Amino acid sequence: MAEDRTKRIRELVALLREAGRAYYQESREIMSNYEYDRLYDELAALEKETGIVLAQSPTQNVGYEVVSALPRERHESPMLSLNKTKSVEELADWLGDQTGLLSWKMDGLTIVLTYEDGALAKAVTRGNGEIGEVITANARTFANIPLRISYKGQLIVRGEAVILYSDFYRINGQIEDAGARYKNPRNLCSGSVRQLNSGITAERNVHFYAFSLVGAEGVDFDNSREKQFAWLKGQGFDVVEYRRVNRESLPGAVKEFAQAVEKNDIPSDGLVLLFDDIEYGRSLGRTAKFPRDSIAFKWEDETQETTLRYIEWSASRTGLINPVAVFEPVELEGTTVSRASVHNLSIMEALELGAGDRITVYKANMIIPQIADNLTRSGVRDVPQICPVCGGPTQVRQDSDVKVLFCANPECQAKKIKRFELFVSRDALNITGLSEATLEKFIGIGLIHEFADLFHLDRHEETIVQMEGFGQKSYENLLEAVRKASDTTLPRVIYGLGIAGIGLANAKLICRHFHNDFEAMRHAGRDELTAVDGIGGVLADAWVSFFAEEENSRMVDRLLAELHIEAEEEREETPLLEGKTFVITGSVTHFKNRAELKAQIERFGGKVTGSVTSRTDYLINNDTASTSAKNQKARELGIPILSEEAFLELLSSQEEKESGKEDRESAPRSE
Repeated sequence: MAEDRTKRIRELVALLREAGRAYYQESREIMSNYEYDRLYDELAALEKETGIVLAQSPTQNVGYEVVSALPRERHESPMLSLNKTKSVEELADWLGDQTGLLSWKMDGLTIVLTYEDGALAKAVTRGNGEIGEVITANARTFANIPLRISYKGQLIVRGEAVILYSDFYRINGQIEDAGARYKNPRNLCSGSVRQLNSGITAERNVHFYAFSLVGAEGVDFDNSREKQFAWLKGQGFDVVEYRRVNRESLPGAVKEFAQAVEKNDIPSDGLVLLFDDIEYGRSLGRTAKFPRDSIAFKWEDETQETTLRYIEWSASRTGLINPVAVFEPVELEGTTVSRASVHNLSIMEALELGAGDRITVYKANMIIPQIADNLTRSGVRDVPQICPVCGGPTQVRQDSDVKVLFCANPECQAKKIKRFELFVSRDALNITGLSEATLEKFIGIGLIHEFADLFHLDRHEETIVQMEGFGQKSYENLLEAVRKASDTTLPRVIYGLGIAGIGLANAKLICRHFHNDFEAMRHAGRDELTAVDGIGGVLADAWVSFFAEEENSRMVDRLLAELHIEAEEEREETPLLEGKTFVITGSVTHFKNRAELKAQIERFGGKVTGSVTSRTDYLINNDTASTSAKNQKARELGIPILSEEAFLELLSSQEEKESGKEDRESAPRSE
């Protein structure tokens, strides 16, 4: 079957790409040359047989392209928006006695693909509906797009470019500064798809899901949209998930989608219903704004009215000061919420937001707390003229079309506190006993100005012992923690420096690439750094900029003089959770949220999915005795249910096993 051959092509592409990455970038082999060649030949034969070639196939050499500007192009026919409803009854009335296809309304960037003679010829964004931007070179780097298909006529297909939640959390997890993280997958996707350098697009793992076949000359689809979807699958496309519905089955299908929102890896902001009967849909025509053959369904957001208590201004280590609305607690979608990010001054001004206002709040896509409306609109006031942390002057800056607030003081304590907080964190120098509050005190009275100062706290014994919360024993414990931290590894030091976007995983990759030669690393140019697996242009630029500042280099030299860098044997590392699949449910207490726990699992090589199946290794739920559907399913399948504490113990035991293994391998052997 065509679908089976397409599935096998995807499997082979994934296998061969992983083998190539291991061999060429990590100097290790996960399969023999004979096996690689055999699978490569099988893939090439299948591509020839089916005419389907995926964008990331190892049989292709897709060069990256850099342009000065994206060209614009007018669409042959305008791309209209969809009319919307939040009522299931209205949705059923719209469908009437017809059969429809109900699918996700994906939250990304709409793209139009054109194929000529079996090859991808052009990719254009939706733009304003009439004029879009040509992003063909970028589309060629999408994770799952077919570069070649078996059909040789002209094919025009519309779909959504998206960045999956799992990739969104992974990318944001590499950015330590909360103020610099991407707000949502759609914004990240939009910026990724519209890059001038297609190499950056390739790093973002953009996916494409087809949702509409505009034209395929000479192909008879028997007047059925569903058959169009099946045909597109046979050509190698991923198609939006859908259900075939009628008036009676529609409410149940809507409910199924609603229950699947939380575990859906593809960002969505509702559903789309379209008539399966192509000619019937076309016969209805269109309005000036909307087509009549399809309609969007938006979730009926649960909203609650509450009172805005105040705006909290939170400074980050980049200097950005973020407004957060703090309001009287309310129940939303089963949880208590009392805070919502307002993101920037522009949004505050649009809402005319002031303390004491009556506001309505909801969870966007049933997940993220947001302010829906301001009922009293007293107006924006009391925007800080001085930084709430250091007292230095603030500046309102225009970032693209958005007003944002910055602290202009380069010596701002908030910037210092956040930098030091990262430096002493577990994955960096791991200095216990230095909480954010303690760091704030030490910085406030001038005990520490830069990282090296932490290793000279013995000069301030009298001051520290007399501080509130400290005594002689606490002081001695702190000095011992600092002493232990001075024996460390180079990746931990690099991560602790707080270079924008450089997480611990990236630091390890850089160290491995440069064979732990720090001088070579610090003087590396952009091209040398982008040659490192996982390091793109943005991270390379951040690295180069950091070390281009002489004071940063001097600061690092003073720090290194206080440290003993352990020589690391270059060896193949096996992630602690490699091959393990987890499902997370319920609330968490040891992590900020489930996304952070998910990022931790993935950092150690594990995988997180949304539903419990026979392939699941562990279910994480603090309420291990719960009778929830996931707990029941796990018990039926004999899958362990772990609390967060049990998960951390599992991780610790795995670390101990690896450590013991390394000790045994390095120990002298008796003859």
